[in-house]
Amino acid sequence: MTTTAEAQHAEPAEIELVSFGYLHGDAPEADLVIDMRRHFRDPHVSPELRELTAEHELVTRAVFGTAGVPELALAVLAAVAAFRSGPSAGTVRVAVGCAGGRHRSAAMVNHLAVRYGNELRVHVEHRDIHRPVVAR
Repeated sequence: MTTTAEAQHAEPAEIELVSFGYLHGDAPEADLVIDMRRHFRDPHVSPELRELTAEHELVTRAVFGTAGVPELALAVLAAVAAFRSGPSAGTVRVAVGCAGGRHRSAAMVNHLAVRYGNELRVHVEHRDIHRPVVAR
């Protein structure tokens, strides 16, 4: 017998969220690619945040305390809603990139995954969060 939770996991994701670092490779294939490098301050410049990742609350607060980031999150949510309202069914894939893939992009992906909550089947991939800090 399959439980409701198991059935949900067996169905394809309705939205796929991928964080990545441009310094580790090209952007993954996606319906929507967001580049957070140029316009938003990098927590990497703060020595106390450099070795942390978006899995740490301090990094998330730093990212979402940056002017424009909360508005960008709302814009991504609106864009995904637009893609989902189109006539073609299927998974919407969103890739969010920053320099190393450990701070800004991962914090945004985590935030979006929480915002979708129980409304959609979400798959999250942090492509580069496990990689060492990039020396710059």
